[in-house]
Amino acid sequence: MQKGFKYLILSVLFLFFASKAMANNDIDNRIYASLLKKHVINNRVNYDGFKKDEKLLDEYLAILSHTNVKSLSKNSRFAFYINAYNAFTIKLVLTKYPGINSIKEIGSFFSNPWDKKFILLQKRTVSLDHIEHGILRSKFKDPRIHFAINCASKSCPPLLDEPYESQTLETQLDAQVKKFINNKKNTIIKNNTLFISKIFQWFKEDFSDNPLFFIKGYASGELKEKLNSAESNIKINYLNYDWSLNR
Repeated sequence: MQKGFKYLILSVLFLFFASKAMANNDIDNRIYASLLKKHVINNRVNYDGFKKDEKLLDEYLAILSHTNVKSLSKNSRFAFYINAYNAFTIKLVLTKYPGINSIKEIGSFFSNPWDKKFILLQKRTVSLDHIEHGILRSKFKDPRIHFAINCASKSCPPLLDEPYESQTLETQLDAQVKKFINNKKNTIIKNNTLFISKIFQWFKEDFSDNPLFFIKGYASGELKEKLNSAESNIKINYLNYDWSLNR
């Protein structure tokens, strides 16, 4: 009886949020917004807090799972898939937390966590890899994606403490790129060598095989001055990637 009442409440909540989403041609991210505001602090994720609020996270994931994405505008779809990737990544971590120190521990000898099909979208069960490579990278072709989606690791661009929204998407994406690139831990120039994230190596085609050009477009302050005064033949090295949880 108690379980049936619980599902009834969840169904009513879903119908309420889904109707608002259809009316606004957008997703109601208020549940997710409250969770991010509460549990993402100083670029770190409080997985203990998310674990306590896992039922709320599940409610939000149910909204995503039952959303008719085709009815959304392009910017709304873009924001939807970024939020879906990040929210379902948190859920994946929680399936093994606190018994893991890295998301990579969720995988096995034959597969990695990003291959795991556990995400219900558009009546299909898909993986994080499908969202990243099959949708975000292939359909939107925007290199800023790599600074918006979060792999739950310390070397990954930080999880934004608010949902991505269609109305503010451009501003949010640019801000995330600038924040990451101008962080001295992520971009270091010594003499004539530029040390940058392995993201630029793994997805070099997304940056037109020219990460330096992309970085210069978002560099500011001291980094911009150093890049402008450096020689034209700057050497590029890639920093080690820390896969430990971003908690």
